[in-house]
Amino acid sequence: MVDNNVSEANNPTSVNKVPLMIVLISGAFVAILNQTLLATALPHIMADLQLDANTAQWLQSIFMLVNGIMIPITAFLIERFTTRGLFLTALTIFAVGTVICAIAPNFSILMAGRVAQAAAAGIIMPLMQTILFLIFPVEKRGSAMGMFGLVIAFAPAIGPTLSGWLVEHFPWRSLFYIILPIIIVDIIIAYFILKNITNRTFPKLDMISIVLSTLGFGGLLFGFSSAGNNGWGSFEVILSLVIGAITLFFFIWRQMKLEQPILEFRVFKNSIFTLTTVLGMVTFIAMIGAAVVLPLLAQNMLGFTALESGLMLLPGAVLMGVMNPITGRLFDKFGARWLSIIGLTIVTVTTFMFSNLSADTTFTYLATVNAIRMFGIAMVMMPVTTAGLNQLPVNLIPHGTAMNNTMRQVAGAVGTALLVSVMTNSAIPEEGLNGMIHGVNVSFIVAGVFAIIALILSFFIKRSQPKSVQISK
Repeated sequence: MVDNNVSEANNPTSVNKVPLMIVLISGAFVAILNQTLLATALPHIMADLQLDANTAQWLQSIFMLVNGIMIPITAFLIERFTTRGLFLTALTIFAVGTVICAIAPNFSILMAGRVAQAAAAGIIMPLMQTILFLIFPVEKRGSAMGMFGLVIAFAPAIGPTLSGWLVEHFPWRSLFYIILPIIIVDIIIAYFILKNITNRTFPKLDMISIVLSTLGFGGLLFGFSSAGNNGWGSFEVILSLVIGAITLFFFIWRQMKLEQPILEFRVFKNSIFTLTTVLGMVTFIAMIGAAVVLPLLAQNMLGFTALESGLMLLPGAVLMGVMNPITGRLFDKFGARWLSIIGLTIVTVTTFMFSNLSADTTFTYLATVNAIRMFGIAMVMMPVTTAGLNQLPVNLIPHGTAMNNTMRQVAGAVGTALLVSVMTNSAIPEEGLNGMIHGVNVSFIVAGVFAIIALILSFFIKRSQPKSVQISK
């Protein structure tokens, strides 16, 4: 059974792509921007709502946790509901969550708003990728994903900087009021121009799978996220990881038995999809080093302000954003192999350039090396994602995008926890500032090892045509 809008569902490449891209990219931009917007505002929120640091940090952590739990379920939602209905519902939930955050009188209500925002964002991102892959033919998907990559890079880039400027001049609630009009305009435009692209197969809702998925991915993400602050040996971390691993095993086992699984793990039968997913995860772990460790170095050790820390990362993120559409077009012409090899060579070299930092390291050095590093990452992330998803038949693209986003969330949580704990455990406090910076250097050596692994994996990427048949069950 398919969507009532037969013409678009059967021939999605015939839709008007420009206004559709604007709607989708606007929604994704707001979703990603919102994830990073609170980073530099937390001290102001703590003072206003009288929170300690551990409690306030949950405003960030809960977003990633709920977002990661929702993404695996999105493949089911895409096959169950219409494109318009799902996208408009997700944006509406996001808008409601934003209003709740803006007017929240206390921490509990603010958390409820963040949960609503995160749940919506977990639907928006995989849905957007799925639509892009359905409306563009194979030979143009690289360019489309390049535009998607521009948003992924640019939103986190301006998030901390914009947040730092706003909270210096206005109350922290302005962070949510500035997002709200963008969402409302996007809902109105989407209502009039968004078409039903995806086919509905009406899979049955398997509540056991939903519960297992939530406990499995949620347990792993919570465990890895907590490990950065509490250490790998804490009871909380070990219990979360054990529960997550066990329930995830049963979730995967159940999906392999179901005729209509919530998340189709058979996508990993395709070797190129598997390779590119692993490659994307390893690259993401290497990339997280700069995103997490550099601000800690800048603010806690080198004495930069939150705004200066954001400005230090800004050139790299802008360069990555500009490069993503270019690398998308290069991918359409040449494929992912050589782009990945060259990009990961740059990433590896620049990562090790961050492993000899000292108290005398300048703002210019950090900003320049990070910019070159992000240039290399732009040559890898979107091309390998596109190369893997291109191998899947149309019926498995929703599952491929959900799987890809889920694995990246897990990699982000693992990378953050691993590199922060390495930095903390390798620091030598008795040697003062340079002893603390030594921990940062060691964490970048570990990130460099991941970059080398990714570089080796990139040599195994082959260029081949996507399959037109369904993967058998």
